[in-house]
Amino acid sequence: MPRTQTFLSTWSRESSMKWLVLLGLVAFSECIVKIPLRRVKTMRKTLSGKNMLNNFLKKHPYRLSQISFRGSNLTIHPLRNIRDLVYMGNITIGTPPQEFQVVFDTGSSDLWVPSDFCTSPACSTKIMFRHLQSSTSRPTNKTFRIAYGSGRMKGVVAHDTVRIGDLVSIGQPFSLSVAQYGLGRWRFDGVLGLNYPNLSHSGAIPIFDKLKNQGAISEPVFAFYLSKDKQEGSVVMFGGVDHRYYTGELNWVPLIRAGDWSVHMDRIIMKREVIACSDGCSALVDTGTSLIQGPGRLVNKIQKLIGAKLWGSKHYVSCSVVNTLPSIILTISGINYPVPARAYILKDSRGYCYTAFKEKRVRGSTESWLLGDLFLRVIGLAPAV
Repeated sequence: MPRTQTFLSTWSRESSMKWLVLLGLVAFSECIVKIPLRRVKTMRKTLSGKNMLNNFLKKHPYRLSQISFRGSNLTIHPLRNIRDLVYMGNITIGTPPQEFQVVFDTGSSDLWVPSDFCTSPACSTKIMFRHLQSSTSRPTNKTFRIAYGSGRMKGVVAHDTVRIGDLVSIGQPFSLSVAQYGLGRWRFDGVLGLNYPNLSHSGAIPIFDKLKNQGAISEPVFAFYLSKDKQEGSVVMFGGVDHRYYTGELNWVPLIRAGDWSVHMDRIIMKREVIACSDGCSALVDTGTSLIQGPGRLVNKIQKLIGAKLWGSKHYVSCSVVNTLPSIILTISGINYPVPARAYILKDSRGYCYTAFKEKRVRGSTESWLLGDLFLRVIGLAPAV
């Protein structure tokens, strides 16, 4: 089988103490069989097999009572890779079901799709939810707005049956967009947020939390497996993680803020020079972001070291020099995670090579970064049990 650079990312919401675990991955994925629901090892059994659980429990004995001894029913749901920039999966809403392509986004908490109320040009190219055709639809008068890095939308909250593969959430709150701005160029219809409830702009309980509360998943864990340069093969998992999707040693990293997936990053190194986070900084791990984003002056420093030249909105390099460019090293909790040039250089629709570093508008004086899919395809994440 040919080698494919991938990432495994597993996220746990077991208690008030949240963790991510980083590991380096080399995975093999020529053909992945999608089985909607099957029995797999629990996270406890997986870690026990690697002699890591006992070490963790010695450090955190108070969490012993919270560890599940039950088996885990794991739902594996396929995703499509669109030019290494967006990973989309299908869900259905309503009775009879209406199908939509959504981004499973750890950077937000709201589920929304376009509606037939929407008159924005961006909605005309999308699949729109027709609430009158669903016998289980319950619209409300509550409205909300949300902004992303690439656009914004406003919508109205409704309730209906939502399905992700074999997982069913009855009466799930979600939003119907009535106006969208800047989102028309993307091929996905909507967004399914997987962040914490406190970040919900609509105030609705996210679908993952609702499934957990309903007992539809046996463990409060979801995971991603993303492939590079392959449209098929990527998956999102709910209720556990299939250990066959990863290899390598797990390195435990605590989250630094309650209510989102932020970790502490020690520094960013290129050519043996510390170019960012010299005093430490925060980094949000975000499946809804394709690039690595940071403060403008520091991103420009990286572009200069690479030799990238600004052309339009992107920084380009000659494709012939990609193999000679240095790796960028992100240090998290004292462990170095190198990102090679083949991971941070992408190709546009014309075949030209550009860097996957982008300026992020940072509010206040605190340095912060967004670690998107290009980082996560090379470095994997997994949770504490």
